[in-house]
Amino acid sequence: MTHESITTGFAWIAAAICFVHTAAAFAAAPPADEFACESRDGAIAISHSGKPVATYVFHDTKILRPYFAGLHAPGGIQVTRNQPPKAGADATDHDTMHPGLWLAFGDINGQDFWRNKAAITHVRFVEPPAARDGRLIFITESRLQTADNKTLGSQLSHITLETRPQGCLLIWDSTFTATEQDLFFGDQEEMGLGVRVATPITEKNGGAILSSTGMKTAKTTWGKAFDWCDYSGVIDGRRVGVTLMPDSANFRPSWFHNRDYGLMVANPFGRKAMTGGEQSRVEVKKGERLRLRFGILLHSAASDKDVNLAAAYRDFVGQSPKQAP
Repeated sequence: MTHESITTGFAWIAAAICFVHTAAAFAAAPPADEFACESRDGAIAISHSGKPVATYVFHDTKILRPYFAGLHAPGGIQVTRNQPPKAGADATDHDTMHPGLWLAFGDINGQDFWRNKAAITHVRFVEPPAARDGRLIFITESRLQTADNKTLGSQLSHITLETRPQGCLLIWDSTFTATEQDLFFGDQEEMGLGVRVATPITEKNGGAILSSTGMKTAKTTWGKAFDWCDYSGVIDGRRVGVTLMPDSANFRPSWFHNRDYGLMVANPFGRKAMTGGEQSRVEVKKGERLRLRFGILLHSAASDKDVNLAAAYRDFVGQSPKQAP
């Protein structure tokens, strides 16, 4: 099948207003086992129990899309590559394309949001970050803007972080609306949710990739669809890692673009690029929406223990809302 129809100056002012509310919300010290956040220039630093979890960056002059940098597993060990990469400690390739954890697309209407030629521009916090019921939740609105600054559509992202039995679960739930014209998502390897893991846990440095079907290594798992895929390794006597979990309710399963240097991407668009199959062209008619939901598990265990990733996946999909937010 080659054609699918899926029915499913101001930005900074809005952000400033949101952060006034955010600062007030976190004026009182949170309980020791709660999430907390701190506003920074164009970013939010997120912590739990006083230890860093991640930084959500919504404005960067070089990386023209929102992303998470410096993700940490429970206990405080960093599981994504330094951003920016540190020469001598990290491979410095793709520094503006692989910033940590990101949702981006090499081809929407011929525009390249992966390589920062077009921009996913933050507009406002629809709901500023707030900790409640053991979770940190915020909602952002962004614009899909072409290289010549024309608007194609909008992206509404619901972000949730919470502690779960298997680790820290980050949920990135995005709805894309064709506000100005039809949207066409193309067929490339560089489409979807990506993570660049910390240098010590890359496959090149002794780390391991594991899929939901038990397949291992970047070479073996590349271009195949799985419920989830995990990248992990041992740092300071702990096996730490990141698991990408596409929601089973997404319009299509995701193929995995995995590399031994630390890249892992869940890609539901690149059918031909990833499998050699029929060219994919996902169409969202003007006024209609496309929803993508992913779970990202940050985990840590003793080096001789295994995290139950299958249980983590069941836990994630069991929380899936029945309707788009």
